Formats: sequence, structure tokens, C-alpha cells
Amino acid sequence: MTQSPSPARLTARRTVVAAVGAGGLTAALAACGDDSGDGGSGDSGSTEVRPQEGGKDDGAQLGTTDEVPEGGGKIFKDRKVVVTQPEPGEFKAFSAVCTHQGCLVSSVEDGTINCACHGSKFAIADGSVAQGPATQPLPAEDVRVDGDVLRQG
Repeated sequence: MTQSPSPARLTARRTVVAAVGAGGLTAALAACGDDSGDGGSGDSGSTEVRPQEGGKDDGAQLGTTDEVPEGGGKIFKDRKVVVTQPEPGEFKAFSAVCTHQGCLVSSVEDGTINCACHGSKFAIADGSVAQGPATQPLPAEDVRVDGDVLRQG
């Protein structure tokens, strides 16, 4: 004869599942939270790539500043980030995931970051929508310049 679990045991299992579920939800929500990076200026819309301070060598290397053309940009598909140079020596970084339906952007041309999936275009200077169907800008990414190296993170 098999015994059915006691009500106390069932409650304990539900509590564990609820706790794990809530923890997963918390982690998911944290990933969607403020993307201002270091919390420095409090301007969550800032997209400027900051020069590295103190000579620390941390963060994943994306490439070099020479790879990002003036007035254009470069998509680092493996890291899902696009770095632009709207003005000489001014670097900006954004998510390379289109806010319309999640495709990776495909090119940077004529002052816009372009998604080939549905035709959305985003301004290289601030990631704002230049042409729909996307209605939300590309989120800023935490990328910095370390000498002539672009680092993420």
C-alpha cells in the first residue's frame, strides 16, 4: 500500500516551488531593470561610451575604435551590441536586438542602425526610432574605451 503525502509535506513543496519561482522572477525582472550601468550620473538614457579610468583591464573586448567608422557603426553580433561613432571620437553603444520583434540589427548606414526583418531604423547618436515599425529606442549598453580597445561590461 502506498501512502499519499501528508498535507504538511505538500505545503512545503509548494512553498519551495513558490520561492524558486519568485527568485527566478526577481532575476528576470532585474535583467529588465535600469540599464544605466554604473549608476554614475543618474541619467539612464546616457549612451556615451566612457573612457576607462585607472588602467584596469576588465570587461570583454569587443574590438578596436578603428573598426567603428565615423558617422557609422559596427555590429558585434556575438555580443549583441552595436557601437556607433556619430561624431569623430564620440562612441555610443546600444543593444543590437531590435525592439520591434527581437531580430538582430543588420547594418549601420546613412546615420541609422537598420533592422532588415521589418525595416525599423534607429539613430546612431541616441538609439531613438528613426523609422518604424519599432516604437521603442534601442537600449543603451555599457561599453567603454580603453585606449583604442572597446570593452563591454
